[in-house]
Amino acid sequence: MLTDSMIADRLRLSSYEFRTLEKSHRRLDLELIDLQKRHGLTLVEAQSKKQLQKKKLATKDQMAELIRAYRNQELQAAIH
Repeated sequence: MLTDSMIADRLRLSSYEFRTLEKSHRRLDLELIDLQKRHGLTLVEAQSKKQLQKKKLATKDQMAELIRAYRNQELQAAIH
């Protein structure tokens, strides 16, 4: 059985959507790291941080959904 990591590797090669989501996730992570380095965030920065965290989580969820769909597709192919 394929692990999530193995499926992610395959999706990196075959899915533009997955690669785009992964790049977005990395970019959001770097932005969050940059914000977290600051001492005492302003109200706007704190709101921005929350928005970035939400976007990052949504992106991670979309990537996980693509992995689940790939796994289900593989299982269906194995059955038939």
